[in-house]
Amino acid sequence: MDARSSYLESAVRGANPVQLVILLYEQLIADLRSAIVAVEKGDIPARTREINHALVLIGHLHGSLDMERGGQVSRNLERFYNMVRASLVEAHAAQSAKILQEQISHLVLLREAWLEVECATSGREPSAAEPVRPVSSADSPAANSFADWNA
Repeated sequence: MDARSSYLESAVRGANPVQLVILLYEQLIADLRSAIVAVEKGDIPARTREINHALVLIGHLHGSLDMERGGQVSRNLERFYNMVRASLVEAHAAQSAKILQEQISHLVLLREAWLEVECATSGREPSAAEPVRPVSSADSPAANSFADWNA
C-alpha cells in the first residue's frame, strides 16, 4: 500500500458522514480530471476506467440519499445525480472533454456546499485543504439544464 492509499484509508476511517460525502466528491472530481487527460491522449481504456469509476461514485452518492428525512434536498440531489450520470454517459460516448469539464464545474460547487455544511456542523473553520479548481461553464448548454436546480 502506498502512502496516498494509507492516507485515504485513514481519512475514511475517521470521517463522519458529511466528510465521507466530501471525500466521494473529491474522488469523483479527480476521476473526471483523469478522464479528461485520457480523452486528450486518446487513451480509450483509461477514459473508460475513469468514467466508469465516476459512475460508481455517483451511484454511492445517490444510494446514500435518505428520501424520507431529506425531503426536497434529497429530491434535488437525486435529480442532480441523475443529470450528472446522463452527462457522463454522453461524454463517454462523444469522447467529450468539454462535457466532463462542465460536470466538474457543477461538482466543485456542490463539494464547496458540503464543505460549508461540514464546517457548520462541526463548529470549526474551513481547512486550508488543496482547493479544487473550478472550470467555468457559464456559456455551456449544460449550465442551462442546471438553472432550475436548487439544493
